[in-house]
Amino acid sequence: MNSISEAHAGDLMINWEIASTTAAKLAPAGPRFTPAQVTEEVDALRRAAAQAVGHVHRITGLDVAENLGTDPAETLVVDRATWSKANAQSFRELLGPALKVVLEQKPELGREGSNAQVFGSSFAGAELGAMLSFLSANVLGQFDPFGQNRLILVAPNIVEISTELNVVREDFRLWVCLHEQTHRVQFAAAPWLADHLRSKITELSSSTMGMATGFGERLGEIISEVRKGRGLIEVIQSPADRETMSHLTAVMSLLEGHANVIMDSVDSSIVPSVKTIRRRFEARGKTRTPMEKFIRRLLQLDLKAAQYRDGQKFVGHIVEAVGMDSFNTIWESPEHLPTEHELHHPQEWIERMGLV
Repeated sequence: MNSISEAHAGDLMINWEIASTTAAKLAPAGPRFTPAQVTEEVDALRRAAAQAVGHVHRITGLDVAENLGTDPAETLVVDRATWSKANAQSFRELLGPALKVVLEQKPELGREGSNAQVFGSSFAGAELGAMLSFLSANVLGQFDPFGQNRLILVAPNIVEISTELNVVREDFRLWVCLHEQTHRVQFAAAPWLADHLRSKITELSSSTMGMATGFGERLGEIISEVRKGRGLIEVIQSPADRETMSHLTAVMSLLEGHANVIMDSVDSSIVPSVKTIRRRFEARGKTRTPMEKFIRRLLQLDLKAAQYRDGQKFVGHIVEAVGMDSFNTIWESPEHLPTEHELHHPQEWIERMGLV
């Protein structure tokens, strides 16, 4: 096969339009709103996002946090279908290098118009869309460091979950925005971090995808192994990938744990019902249906929940031991990021950084 761009490889391997339309069709219906209520909720979320900025600046003590994210144009409030479409685009950019590797190894998959290419890309798009549909009904918000550096808030999910938890919606909006605006600050404090993560994700995905002819090739095996209690990454990765996966686990745990520490550092004068929100939000995971539990295991969402807890313990220990200013040295370079071992032994990170 002649040289092919990463973007073209992605377009040949995955039908992104099918991914977006499948996600929109399969996503459960959200709360019903009148146009006036939609406008009210969107405005309230943008106000909460702007309000969170000052608190994140004060708590983190990072100069880059000052006024970062106060512009309403930097916050995108979306429904589930729009969230899926935005994330399909992010996947297109992130997976391009890996999909190029697949086509270089199996060029027959990229013969445009062939049965293998047409049906393969359609199946992969539908599979990705099904995954996005489930996620789109569960994600509250995210900061996208790989695209337009914007905060995305999923309005129907914030409304639905605040109602389900029976908490004050105004408090819940701000609580969520504190977490997501912290992610914005992290990537501003460490401007090298997005490229660092992108390279590691490319490294891991290129290796794992290069082992298969497409997303669907090992789906049956993956589902079988997940039923046995194994995680998705355990099934598809080679031993050589474990070091990269360990590093990514540590970094993602750091980012999520740090955001949790910041969102829970506000007192009742800022978010009056913060303790109630945290308690009910954590208890919510105990009422999932068997199907939800299976899908979460397949997508390793429970691993992400563990990352929140582990990262929060790591950050909390360091801040208590040496203070927030010393903790902030973690954003200075890739060498300052914790290993997965240090994530569970934070004192060793403190000693390696010479903060004792």
